[in-house]
Amino acid sequence: MIEPKAPHLSNIELWRKWKEQKDIEAKKQLIELYLPLVDYVTNRMAIGLPKNVSKDDLASNGAMGLIDAIEKFDYQRGLQFETYASWRIRGAMIDGLRQGDWVPRSVREKAKKIEEAYQQLEQQYLRSVTDAEISSYLNISERDFQTMVQEIAVTTVVSLEDPIREEESETRMSMLIDEKAKNPDQTVQQFFLKETLVKGIERLTEKERIVISLFYYEELSLSEIAEVMSLSPSRISQLHSKAILRLRGALDKQKNQLMQN
Repeated sequence: MIEPKAPHLSNIELWRKWKEQKDIEAKKQLIELYLPLVDYVTNRMAIGLPKNVSKDDLASNGAMGLIDAIEKFDYQRGLQFETYASWRIRGAMIDGLRQGDWVPRSVREKAKKIEEAYQQLEQQYLRSVTDAEISSYLNISERDFQTMVQEIAVTTVVSLEDPIREEESETRMSMLIDEKAKNPDQTVQQFFLKETLVKGIERLTEKERIVISLFYYEELSLSEIAEVMSLSPSRISQLHSKAILRLRGALDKQKNQLMQN
């Protein structure tokens, strides 16, 4: 993660001037201070996206997300702004992508079918299911399954910001980020969400866990991960996609259980 350019005390003073005195100059300085976050998230988001997606458009939407984050952030809660802002920036970029309708509906439908297959089979077997089992469930060949995974690879880049259900506005990431003080229901939701993610990650294959770890925790690009694992970038993309689809299925299941209780 990118470190702020100014010392911590200077940041606090800027936040105080902006939030308590509505000092526009302080707001401008905060925007300039954290603007490198937009470049950072832009470069991360651009990985795996089609070439017709402009990085300039991503950055433009991201800048709006940064401004939104600065306006809504409560510096007195002791949270790390960089983490909060990164999700706001990413969310703004994803909103822009959605408005551009960059993923064909047919591709989204394929992704949903595979996600549901993972959810159903892993709930049934209580373990990580194989490509052969998924292919059989979908009534397609393993080769066709691999092709489908490759086709939907770009959709998994923004997976956590997709609505949990098409008719709902709540996203998976909204379960992770709380703009207001936590209430008991939110605390319970976060507890079960974390537990679900832990169990979901445990059911990933070894290679899928490595890809997830290197991409989201070590923050390597897919091409860098390919070099580390001595695999092709397309293979890394497939592993990433399958891991995300498994986790999305697990999160959907948890959401259903929370709604029933």
